[in-house]
Amino acid sequence: MSVPPGAWDPELEELQRRRRWAEALGGDEAVARHRGSGRLTIRDRIERLLDTGSFQEVGKLTGTGEYGPSGVRAVLPAPYVMGLGRIGGRPVAIGGEDFTVRGGTSWGSDRRKGGQGGFIEDLAANYRIPLVNLIDGSGGSVASIRKRGHAVFPGVHGFEKSVELMGLVPVVSAVLGVAAGGPAGRAILSHWSVMVAGQSQVFAAGPPIVERALGLKVTREELGGSHMAVEAGGTIDNAAASEEECLRMVAQFLSYLPQNVWEMPPVRAGGDPPGRRDEALANIVPRDRRKPYDMRRVLRAVFDEDSLFEIQPSWGKGIITSFARLDGRPVGVVANNPMVYAGAMDARSARKQGHFVELCDTFHLPIVYLVDQPGFLVGPQAEAAGTLRDGMRAVYIGMQATVPVVTVVVRKCYGMAGMAACDKAGINFKVAWPSAEIGNLPVQGGARAAFRREIEAAADPAAREAEIEAELSALTSPFRMAEAFAVEDIIDPRETRPYLCTFIETAYSSLPTRLGPKPRFGVRP
Repeated sequence: MSVPPGAWDPELEELQRRRRWAEALGGDEAVARHRGSGRLTIRDRIERLLDTGSFQEVGKLTGTGEYGPSGVRAVLPAPYVMGLGRIGGRPVAIGGEDFTVRGGTSWGSDRRKGGQGGFIEDLAANYRIPLVNLIDGSGGSVASIRKRGHAVFPGVHGFEKSVELMGLVPVVSAVLGVAAGGPAGRAILSHWSVMVAGQSQVFAAGPPIVERALGLKVTREELGGSHMAVEAGGTIDNAAASEEECLRMVAQFLSYLPQNVWEMPPVRAGGDPPGRRDEALANIVPRDRRKPYDMRRVLRAVFDEDSLFEIQPSWGKGIITSFARLDGRPVGVVANNPMVYAGAMDARSARKQGHFVELCDTFHLPIVYLVDQPGFLVGPQAEAAGTLRDGMRAVYIGMQATVPVVTVVVRKCYGMAGMAACDKAGINFKVAWPSAEIGNLPVQGGARAAFRREIEAAADPAAREAEIEAELSALTSPFRMAEAFAVEDIIDPRETRPYLCTFIETAYSSLPTRLGPKPRFGVRP
């Protein structure tokens, strides 16, 4: 049975043509050149990240039309693709620049699909769903001045909504090509960022501007590659070896977080028994307090198998910050790394810890501290780096946190830096391994300062100093502290996982009462 032509067939046919033009991106030649460089197109990226068949594009017909006497001949699509989709069954707002159209530079329209101030941010804010930015563009251009006929103040498409989103929903930025100007700013205004080593670059302004301003010739990779942005500057959190790994990491990061600040973190069915004990933990800490050990080995023994997702692993290496799970429940982990500065807090590790604690607090993840903290890094270089200010900022942030916290002292916990690993403004729940050393100052060295006159007056100063250290060391035993309830418990290291699983299971029952945007406090130090 034939179907008679409908009254709207011409318009429906035009709709399909316009959709095909949009799907062609910048055209066959531009797409082939892009893929030939080893990079995925924006549509490839969205397809590989989202659950199969879940993408609902918005604004597909946006672009610049070419018209003739008989109507539209072609439409060059706007260099941004965005819409709604699902990752692991949960809805997200997702969008990114199309590098095959004008190198992904901003499309000069009052109503923007993506970027800062774009419709994609409105979708995330209003539907209270995570935002995924797939960044591959250099933002605005001075060419817009000619088009507009006048200059404008910076931020005509500003970051107001980007800033608002930071307190509402998870925001993830994957830098998959060049990010300069506005796109670079958006990469920073996210809860977590990742780039592809050898493919992506991030900078405030590119090599031509650097050469004009400073007379310095640099390549894009030298200026903003992963070595500079991830390892040297900490501008971007993590680096991936490929786009495929980068997209997998985006999905993994989101799997620990709720959809927004009004929801609970997602709990998975636990496949790792909460009562599991790792015998190696009994002797993992050397008796020689100066010897390091592998804190990451401790983490793998304590938390659910294959659940660790480390953030900024190559920056601020004196501290380890990681998402993990305990019997399927997401937690944030802050652990000192005794292999770097003996675990002492330097300026970078302080900034790293503070940012991570804020992230966990915003999205209601309980925090587990595993402490081997000898104190702030000392010396002229540490003072010049502002270690004391950054360290006290970490203390300040920790005291503002409202999520449940448990502190496990593995070995050392000294001084003001040790305060950054305690829930001083909350329940202040602390347990210790038998290897714990706790105090305002280490006895070693501290005795010399406190009893200097007595030591110098002794017939054998070195022997007297050793005697005083031995006396004080006996008094600082964690068992003495447990007798006085100065530490809430001493646990066998092999009991750490079951102990924490019990605590976190109980702590999760309080989380629904803590949901919603966090209160704002005063100015950070």
